Amino acid sequence: MAVSGGADSLALAFLLARWGSPLAFVVDHGLRGDSAAEAAAACGTLARIGVAGRVLAVRGLRRGPGLAARARAARYEALIGAARAEGLADLLLGHHVRDQAETVLMRRRAHSGAAGLAAMAAISELNFLRLVRPLLGLPPGRLRATLVAAGIGWAEDPSNDDQATLRARLRRELDDPDGDGPETDALAAEAVRLGMARAQAERGVAEILAERAMIRPEGFAVLSPGSLPAAALAALIRTIGGAAYPVSSASVARLAAAPRPAVLGGVRLLDAGRLGPGLLVVREASQMQGEVAAGRDAVWDRRFRMMAGAPPDTTIGALGPDAASLREFSDLPAAVLVTLPALRVHGLLAAVPHIGYPGPEFCARMVFSPASNAAGAPFLPPSRGM
Repeated sequence: MAVSGGADSLALAFLLARWGSPLAFVVDHGLRGDSAAEAAAACGTLARIGVAGRVLAVRGLRRGPGLAARARAARYEALIGAARAEGLADLLLGHHVRDQAETVLMRRRAHSGAAGLAAMAAISELNFLRLVRPLLGLPPGRLRATLVAAGIGWAEDPSNDDQATLRARLRRELDDPDGDGPETDALAAEAVRLGMARAQAERGVAEILAERAMIRPEGFAVLSPGSLPAAALAALIRTIGGAAYPVSSASVARLAAAPRPAVLGGVRLLDAGRLGPGLLVVREASQMQGEVAAGRDAVWDRRFRMMAGAPPDTTIGALGPDAASLREFSDLPAAVLVTLPALRVHGLLAAVPHIGYPGPEFCARMVFSPASNAAGAPFLPPSRGM
């Protein structure tokens, strides 16, 4: 579980300790001079209630625009990485009903659609891990009362009252510290209703993509001819592009009504050619990430993950122009070949795992593991040589 030392996450830890032996991760962002001491104090409290705690130090954050979003991204990266290293399937979070109500208000301010207004899900499936929010229907007043009854103290995070952040301003407007007021209840009920609708819509998207899209482990897809719902095309584009968020709904709607060659959301749609009728959906080469250090669990372009180690000074990057000299190793379209992840040592091409170059025995295992999966679309066997 993730524990900050505040009342909500400590209540989660206290409740989980009655079930078994949970492991708590305390993230130290290093943004305050006493943050390390605060993290250590949280671990001390955890120890007193019989929960093992571990501090995850996050460094490199700087104050400035977008700090809340940057800190959140760094926090989740640290938490998910630590959970994966421990072989854990679930990461539990202490969000409660007032957090949900605030999220709905934030999404309203951002003019989100129905899916966004569904706010936080009780269970979110990620690659290799689930985010679980077991307290999402409980008011924070009850959680604090639980700690008081158990004689457990907690720390108040001063950033929760920082009026420079939107969430803190909305919390003041909501004016419901215990989280059991009628407006909070109404907002949470709206999130539940829209969440059920979102789940039903996602099942529909999965069924459509299972019928219409063939996703290949080399990171591209073939889409059968004909119009399709905009949500289905958006999910496919997001998966192939490795994007964190869906593309513009208006742009997708026009393309979904009459699919044709186009560039959208970091993805190219072009005629599938010898792969059959329909469109090839492939990553836009010019938008791919540059080279990153290779190694076990290294992620490149938010889409490919290494499942094995690599020699020192090895990098992962796009095959790019080197594809021209490797046609004998693959019959993939040229538009796909240039986008494949390649391993280089000191800048020299060493291996292209997805086409078995220079041979299967030399290729580190690498899998297509996009940040957002188009659920339901079947993965085909790899191409020759994989």
